[in-house]
Amino acid sequence: MNPHISLPRPTGGPSNFGSTPSSRRNELRMPRFFKRLFKFPQMDFEMAIWEMMSLMIAPKKVFRSIYYHKQTSKTYHRPDPSFTYLLSAFQLLTSLAWGFAYASSAPSVLKITLVFIFVHFLLSSLVISTLNFFLIKYLLGPNSKILPGKRRGLYDLSANEGEGKEELEFGYCWDVAIRAFVPVWVFLYVVQFLCMPLVGTDHWVSLALSNTLYLVALIYYFIITFLGYNALPFLHHTELLLAPIAVTVILWFVSLFGLNLSQHLAPIFLSGVALRK
Repeated sequence: MNPHISLPRPTGGPSNFGSTPSSRRNELRMPRFFKRLFKFPQMDFEMAIWEMMSLMIAPKKVFRSIYYHKQTSKTYHRPDPSFTYLLSAFQLLTSLAWGFAYASSAPSVLKITLVFIFVHFLLSSLVISTLNFFLIKYLLGPNSKILPGKRRGLYDLSANEGEGKEELEFGYCWDVAIRAFVPVWVFLYVVQFLCMPLVGTDHWVSLALSNTLYLVALIYYFIITFLGYNALPFLHHTELLLAPIAVTVILWFVSLFGLNLSQHLAPIFLSGVALRK
């Protein structure tokens, strides 16, 4: 599927979701991301579907077009909530599957649905994007005094735009966080659900399969996070974002000596609802 990328309307100003451009600092205006929350005809769901498939096959392609987007809209952030809606819809479907399979009552199914969408996906993405916004901005940003470094990239896209120095946008951190959630959804919400009869037993093979699902999901998560921030030319030392992979592999190896993650995390995964035997 090759999505059609259309030029933004000339009347649309730059997004200030999470950051305020220097020329508009004194203006109080609603970010375009929130303005478009209920304007479904303007949302590019075709692009969102393409991105979701590409994140599992070739995640680097998803962030390859940010230079084009920056030149046309003066921001790296895409103020289009279509991806958020799409992944929320998939979370709704998987939550209903988990609820109908393991919950014993309709209120329990509703609880699982609300927690899957608003806590597991939206709230966790909001917390992670907020932490990344501050940590990456001050550690890996162009003005970092803790880890100083040189700008990457061949040219400065903002040099002739009158926007001053490029800064990390909170909206872009949100874009990266929700896209990095896709492999977590695939492996821990879909594949784990389908494999629960296999990964929920006491055999060592079941334990290894269960913990490997978590390992692959987290490695994918960290790789997509790295690719997202590595695509920004004004950040440096972004390879440090791959460091958690080594920690994850060590923890996975230790867990093989008797800790089945599916058995221990499933009750938490189901929001405290007891598993139906």
